[in-house]
Amino acid sequence: MIKAFIIPFLTIGIAELGDKTQLAILCLASNTRKYYQLLLGVILAFLIADGLAILLGDLLAGLIPASLVKTISGIIFILFGIFTLLNRKEEEAECKLKNPFLSGFGIVLLSEMGDKTQIASGMFAAKFNPFMVFLGVISALTILSLIAIYLGKYLLSKLDRKIVSLTAGILFILIGVYCFF
Repeated sequence: MIKAFIIPFLTIGIAELGDKTQLAILCLASNTRKYYQLLLGVILAFLIADGLAILLGDLLAGLIPASLVKTISGIIFILFGIFTLLNRKEEEAECKLKNPFLSGFGIVLLSEMGDKTQIASGMFAAKFNPFMVFLGVISALTILSLIAIYLGKYLLSKLDRKIVSLTAGILFILIGVYCFF
């Protein structure tokens, strides 16, 4: 039973380190002071994306071509990056997202759909107790998200907000371009 928790926890935790999703969370955290709202949006997205994967196994991957999901994700990331760059004028003084919950939820949900960790979660559920897999996966993703949000908060307090906003916009665009490959 503990194996059904530990193996997905470690595997997903390692696979998600430095992943585009965690970089996106870090960027979002550097553009808001509503960290709790951001965390709730991110966790809800993980619960839905990885919960579906665990419930449905890799059935989702068979119904929706991964290339389509990646293309849509890429477009969304690029648009979010452009929006971040264009919206730096007035907001950079306060460095706020209009709605951190929805931003975190949308970005993470789209970036997780068809992602390697979502597919791995579904495969783990086929082998182990799905509830324990769910707990392991969500625990790993929550811990990594907290770290990304904390790093974003730290960056915001130590760096010029204009630079943080510019970097976040560019990083979103790069993640979007990466989705196409």
